[in-house]
Amino acid sequence: MAAAVNPFSLLRGPLRVGAWATIKASKEGLCISPSHPILQNAPRFRRTMCSVGSTNNEEAIAKVAAASADSGAPTIFDKIIAKEIPSTIVYEDEKVLAFRDINPQAPVHVVVIPKSRDGLTQLGKAEERHGDILGHLLYAAKLVAEKEGIVDGFRVVINNGPAACQSVYHIHLHVLGGRQLKWPPG
Repeated sequence: MAAAVNPFSLLRGPLRVGAWATIKASKEGLCISPSHPILQNAPRFRRTMCSVGSTNNEEAIAKVAAASADSGAPTIFDKIIAKEIPSTIVYEDEKVLAFRDINPQAPVHVVVIPKSRDGLTQLGKAEERHGDILGHLLYAAKLVAEKEGIVDGFRVVINNGPAACQSVYHIHLHVLGGRQLKWPPG
C-alpha cells in the first residue's frame, strides 16, 4: 500500500497535469481545472474552474497519480474505452484499443491499451496470467506501426511507476516514430 502523499509537497508553482487538469496550491487547498480522474478522490482537493499558468512537471504529476494508483477507480483510459471521452482511434480489436496521444512527443505517437485492466496497472504488477495480453499489446504496437507507415523505425515505451513518470495506472504502450529517435531516450 502506498503511503499518503501530501499534494502540497509536490508543487512548486502551477503545473499542467497532462491535457486534463491544471493544479496549483493556494491557501484554501489545490485549485484544479478541470478535474482529472486521478485527482477526484484525493484528499484536500477542491475542484474549480480556475485559470492558472501552465508548466510541465511530469515528476509531480507522476507522484500524484501514484498516490491513487490502485484505488480501482476508473482511469481516463477506461473512459476512452467506454467512449465517454473522445479519442482518435488508430486500431481496435476485441482485446486492445490504440489512439493518438493528446500530447504527442513525435510525429506519430499512439497509445495502446488493453480493454480490460485486470489488475495490470503497471508492468511491475504483471503476473504470469497477463502474458497473453502483454504479447498482444506488443503485436498491436507492430500493427499500429505498419498502419502509420513507421514499421522500419519506431520505439515502444512503457513507463512503470513514478520514477518513470507513469501518469495513468492502466498499463499502456507508447508507439513513437516518424522522426529520427535519439539514444539514450531518457
